[in-house]
Amino acid sequence: MELRITTIVGMIVFAALTRLLPHPPNFTAVSALALFAGAQLADRRLALLAPLAALFLTDLVLGLHQGMLLVYGCVAIMVLVGGLLGPQGSVLRTAGAALAGSVLFFGVTNFGVWAFDGLYAPTLAGLAACYVAAVPFFQNAVAGDLFFTAALFGGLALLRRSVPALSPAR
Repeated sequence: MELRITTIVGMIVFAALTRLLPHPPNFTAVSALALFAGAQLADRRLALLAPLAALFLTDLVLGLHQGMLLVYGCVAIMVLVGGLLGPQGSVLRTAGAALAGSVLFFGVTNFGVWAFDGLYAPTLAGLAACYVAAVPFFQNAVAGDLFFTAALFGGLALLRRSVPALSPAR
């Protein structure tokens, strides 16, 4: 595997492993690594496989859960969003995509909690209560998504200054 792809996949795996370290709830690299994979890996299969495999392997350690399909679906969508950014996406577009990922994850997974976990009444009031209860986690998710997006994209940009072979082919 060429140096560029090996480096990017290594960064994705490292970001996924941060899930195993102590962290505030929802302050993780999941959306960021999906966005990064989509933006940096031209092979769409690898772009999807790398973050999903990394997520699954860490889920084997952390525990499998009934919301996995929704989480993995959000990750797949973020890979597609990253593909729209491309390897040279602007800082503003990348930050916007990271925020969009936070909103997507919040909306989809909390809807899933409301619809499938039985913790909230199956009414609009129950749905609203579910989303309100999740706001503190959303704040952490936004902070984590922005932090890890900056770390991954910024880290690769810094590496490219020292190792030009890491730059995408033109």
